[in-house]
Amino acid sequence: MTPSAPFPYAAFFADLQGADGPAALARVLPGRGDAGALTEALMALLRARKATLQAAFDTTLAADELRRYQKYAKPGKPSAHIVQLRQKQAAARQASSLSRQSLIKAAAVFVREAGIEVPERVALDEFIIHWIDANVPRDSGAGATPS
Repeated sequence: MTPSAPFPYAAFFADLQGADGPAALARVLPGRGDAGALTEALMALLRARKATLQAAFDTTLAADELRRYQKYAKPGKPSAHIVQLRQKQAAARQASSLSRQSLIKAAAVFVREAGIEVPERVALDEFIIHWIDANVPRDSGAGATPS
């Protein structure tokens, strides 16, 4: 079983999905647009953010494991285990790219629905990650900052 990355917004996401959805949304975006469309856009954005955190975690895990085994590998043709670890790392990198693309798509929809102004010369994914960190309430005990 693959370990999963901690998601610091799980409680807020659960509130958003439940009966407290409009109240949870009002805490983040008071008085903006259609509440139903904004809730769906924010939920899609948080799902995409969770996927990017998990993909980054998996990529780091695969790289660390490969580094650990490659350190003691004999020169020449790599062992089957090293080849499997390289394939795992490549799959993790691809998942990371796909999750970043989904984050950008979800961010574009959310920014449009919420009417948020994105500053010029700032990448949308970087802006939305900082926006989430600044505006979405974290779970208690989630002191570690995601990167």
